[in-house]
Amino acid sequence: MHGFELRARWLGFDAIAGVDEAGRGPLAGPVVAAAVIFPSGYTNGEIRDSKKLTPLKRETLYKIIRSDAISVGLGAIEASTIDRINILQATLAAMKTAVLNLSPQPDYLLIDGTNNIDIPIPQETIIRGDSLSVSVAAASIIAKVLRDQLMDRYHVLYPQYNFLKNKGYGTKEHREAVKKHGRCKIHRRSFRIK
Repeated sequence: MHGFELRARWLGFDAIAGVDEAGRGPLAGPVVAAAVIFPSGYTNGEIRDSKKLTPLKRETLYKIIRSDAISVGLGAIEASTIDRINILQATLAAMKTAVLNLSPQPDYLLIDGTNNIDIPIPQETIIRGDSLSVSVAAASIIAKVLRDQLMDRYHVLYPQYNFLKNKGYGTKEHREAVKKHGRCKIHRRSFRIK
């Protein structure tokens, strides 16, 4: 899980940030990105793809990552902007914001997926990076926990959609709630509801 970081250090980079997002697929809510810089040589065998962890384990690792990381940067793009610029561009914008919110700034990026970020920092994209890089996996955990917390807050405003349970994803219950109540302010109008 730290081979990509080791190779980047061997190439002469020092501040290496893993970057990932949560919330590309839901019908409602923001897309949230995180960027994480760990100290040189950092390892933690429990950190892995956030989708493979229970909510409780993610919360525990979230605290450990925040404590152990040199820096954590965050970015979020709301549904109205997603509708205006599309989900891919919104994801890349959230990732760019997350990187820009790091202090110190990184000198190398490891990005989950296939798309580079429009930022003048050397970078490498990694398909399934959240399963292959400790810093990308850490970013996936941070992004997922923060997005879930946001959706829990939205549940208080819009309880009829049960965001507490579905986090905005298109579950049968959520789709039926949209049919009954219509879309709320945080629904993505550019996403089709089957």
